[in-house]
Amino acid sequence: MTESERYIKEYLDYLSIEKNRAKKTRENYARYLKVFLETMKVKHLKEITPQSVRAFRVLLSEKNLKKNTQSYYVIAIRNLLKYLAKQGVRALAPETIELPKTSRRDIDVPEYRELERLLDAPDISTFRGLRDRAVLEVFFSTGLRLAELCSLNRYIDMERGEVSVRGKGDKLRVVFLSDGARKIIKEYLKKRTDTEEALFISLSKNGTILGRITPRGVERLVDAHARKTGIPKKVHPHALRHLFATDLLINGADLRSVQELLGHANVSTTQIYTHLTNKELREVHKAFHGRRRQE
Repeated sequence: MTESERYIKEYLDYLSIEKNRAKKTRENYARYLKVFLETMKVKHLKEITPQSVRAFRVLLSEKNLKKNTQSYYVIAIRNLLKYLAKQGVRALAPETIELPKTSRRDIDVPEYRELERLLDAPDISTFRGLRDRAVLEVFFSTGLRLAELCSLNRYIDMERGEVSVRGKGDKLRVVFLSDGARKIIKEYLKKRTDTEEALFISLSKNGTILGRITPRGVERLVDAHARKTGIPKKVHPHALRHLFATDLLINGADLRSVQELLGHANVSTTQIYTHLTNKELREVHKAFHGRRRQE
């Protein structure tokens, strides 16, 4: 193992142990750094220069990658350099790398009336429909991330309607089930005859239980019902998390509370949702501003 490989391994271990980052985050950072080092033929970390980082960013942009995806590579490089600086290793100063600006317009959420159609789409006279409706209701009721929803277990205190969730960074938070979500979960669980621990299960075409539902399975489920209801845009499960956040903000919830419910480490992450409420604010302004001048 070379000195550079050793430092990168130590950095990835630091992410897992000290920063409590998820296994997937470690894997992604390892991949981003490997692509950078191999592409720019960097054999020693001291060979990382502003010029090599800039040239790498040009290559990324030429591949027509999304701005967010390009940012992930740059963040991985910059955070590695931050770690090296803490360790006293001579390398490029991390502050010399400027992070690319990403557009907040990347967040696209369905209209509220489309949400209502989506929630009503599953045929709850069938077991599969009950499961699908429960998935959708829990998503909108809790604002969970996709992986968090898939990891839920069936033994929930339905009377309290509170669920403890272990999210990013291995942090625990409490989310809450609406009355509608609790009702449909109870109906769904009454139909369960299996002993599978998972709350949401994967079903074969003929209805055989295949174990815990997968993130890909939930994506297909949401997309299928969205298309069935005629929603013109592709609906990803994360859109329901966006709707959860914007619905709270539009109805007067404070930003810090929404941050806590979403499990964001920084309130700046939650603030990306505030611009989505501008449409509602515009309607308020139109309805109430300058009314005396019209008289």
